[in-house]
Formats: sequence, C-alpha cells, structure tokens
Amino acid sequence: MNIEITPKALSGSIKIPPSKSISHRALICAALSKGESVITDLLGCEDIDATCSALEALGATFRTENGVTYVKGIEAPPEKAEIDCRESGSTLRFLLPVAAALGVEATFTGCGKLPTRPITPYLDEFRKHGVEFLSETMPYHIKGKLTSGVFSVPGDISSQFITGLLFALPLIEGNSTIVLTSPLQSKPYADITLQCMSAYGIETLEFNGNYSVKGIQQYKATNYTIEGDCSQAAFFAVANQIGSNIELLGANKNSLQGDRAIFDIIDKMIKIGENYSGFDVDATDIPDLVPILTVLAAFADGTSYIRGCKRLRIKESDRLESISTVLNSLGADVRIVNDELEIVGVKELTGGVCSSFNDHRIAMSLAIASQRCTDKLTITGAECVAKSYPTFFEDFRTLGGEYDVVIV
Repeated sequence: MNIEITPKALSGSIKIPPSKSISHRALICAALSKGESVITDLLGCEDIDATCSALEALGATFRTENGVTYVKGIEAPPEKAEIDCRESGSTLRFLLPVAAALGVEATFTGCGKLPTRPITPYLDEFRKHGVEFLSETMPYHIKGKLTSGVFSVPGDISSQFITGLLFALPLIEGNSTIVLTSPLQSKPYADITLQCMSAYGIETLEFNGNYSVKGIQQYKATNYTIEGDCSQAAFFAVANQIGSNIELLGANKNSLQGDRAIFDIIDKMIKIGENYSGFDVDATDIPDLVPILTVLAAFADGTSYIRGCKRLRIKESDRLESISTVLNSLGADVRIVNDELEIVGVKELTGGVCSSFNDHRIAMSLAIASQRCTDKLTITGAECVAKSYPTFFEDFRTLGGEYDVVIV
C-alpha cells in the first residue's frame, strides 16, 4: 500500500494505543499462570498476534469479549511445537527460553529481517544448561529442558535476552542468576518485565546490575490493564512540536517505559523565535525513538546529535541508513558519523516518493514529517505500520490528515 499525503498540520485529540512492549509481557505472564487471567486494553497488531499464536502453540488458550482478552494458562505443554514468530523479535527472544524451560522440542520460524537478527546469547548459554540447538540459523530447532544456574549474557545486544530468561527461570528447578557481561542497554524494558512479572506473583532480585531468580515459582492469574504506549505517543508529541495541535489521551508521563523520555526531550528544547533549539541525546535506552527524534531534529534550530545508535542497524531495517536516506531525499541534512546521527535543522522539506523500508517506525515518522513538506509526500509500503500500530493512518485521518492510496 502506497500512501500519498497532502501536507497539513494535525489537530484534535487521540487516544494513544496500548503499549506493545507491555502487551507482549502481560500475555506471556498470563499464559504461564495457573487459571484464567483478564487483560484489558491489549494492543492488536501483527507482533502481538505472533505472540498469541506462539503461546497457543505452547498450550495457552485465548478468547476476546467486548475488547477484553481472557487468557487460560498452559496446563500441559506439548512435547513438540512449531512457532511462527513472523517478524517479531520480541516473540522469538522471549519465547525461546520459555519453550526450553517447559521442555518443549520447538521449531521457531520467522520472516522479513527476523532470521538475521542475532540470538547469540542463547546459542552460547543454552548448551551449558541442558538445551541443544539442532540448527544455528532460522528455523531454530531446540531440544531438551532448561536447567538452572548462572547465565552470562551481554547487555549491549538486546535487553530482550534478559527478559526472555526472566520469564523462563522461575519455571525450572533451582535458583538462577543472570550475570551481565556488559552494561545493559534499554534497561527500562527489563524494568517493565520485572514490574509485569511482579503483578503475576513472581519474585526476582536485581543486584549490582545482575538478576537473581528463584526456581519453581508459580505465575498467578490476575487482572491486568495495559497502559498507553509512549513510543507511539512520541509520533504525535513530535507532531505538536513541529506545528500540530493534538491532545494526547492515555499517555503516562510517569511510566516505566523508557520512551517516556520523549516528553522530557521536548520540554527541554528552548524556544527560539518561532522555532526550538536542537538537542543532544543518548538513545542507548530509547532506540525506538530514534526515527521520530530524527524528524524532530530535522526542523530544530542548529545542530542536533543522537548518540548510542549502534543497535539501530539490526532492527526491522538499518534505521540509521533508512531514516537518513529518506529525510535527506526530501531536503533534510542528516549525517551518520560512526553509529551516531548529526542533524542540521532546516525550515521545511520538499515532497516526493520515499520508501518505508518495510519498517513501521520509518513509515510513521515520515507521515509526521509530511506536515512540513512543501509538496505531497508518498510513502511506499506503508502497510508495514500494521506491525505495531494498524490504525495509525486511520488516526492520522481523524486528526485531519489528508491522504490517498495510490499506485507508484
């Protein structure tokens, strides 16, 4: 689907969609619980659908009534399971250790860039703990039952490995320790995991940057409400900063979500006439904000710097290349310096045709940037927003955005 947007500012109110990160975590905790959990405001998107299907393959059951999701926990996991993660890195990295802890012989498949995204920490550690990888490339085929002990994991690849182990280790006999061999990046995501697990009755201990987990704990079914997604709120918060007037409903500025940082970044921008100052931000803990932060910087006064972007190269696209390529094609001044971005602000962008790179965050960032274009902007492959925010363009239109579906 190709979207041709007519540039204009947005206005009105929008309810921020539920958090994708928290939706994944609440589903997994519910599926591992005894009894039936009730989840309110679960996000509906391709990534969450992938996690639901994966958990069903492991023995959980789901039903939805009046927008509320009921999850019956796994009673007897299957001996074997085939799990299609689609293009969801969270589904893959969260459920590999869960399947291993349940003793399920499982095959994990996926599409898009998922087969190229690393799972090295699991390849290195699982063999030491009773689990064999029968294949080291996707489809991954694991066999054996995870055993407890010390898991040495780097913190600079993805916090998703920490989360996956945190979910799994309470299920097995014996106590375990996750030892970080390098500083943990995107730590707020691990904090969200601990908060969610605690709501489902699981105790963990964080000490000196490491994690201690007791074995043979029981997840307890509960009622859980998903809060608004700060990473999705960021698109509309930036839209406001560059000329729109949108009321954001359901955004919790005190959330544990790391992407709440978008509000602090904007608040600290200094007013300069009708414009705002540039900024210097370390994105180590907020990688998902980088595309929309680049849009924000593209219109700021002076030079902005976005640092700590190394892991952006292994997302749905190489987001450093993707966002710089598309914005520069429209007249922005974005430079990649090693694994950082330097952006010199401009007053406006031209129109034209830009690829989404099949990356939901690139597509949504371009849609927000369109309001400062001098001519129509066409985004190719815009259907990729379904990965995290299927109703994005519907909401965009509700706020007064104008677009047509076109053939390019």
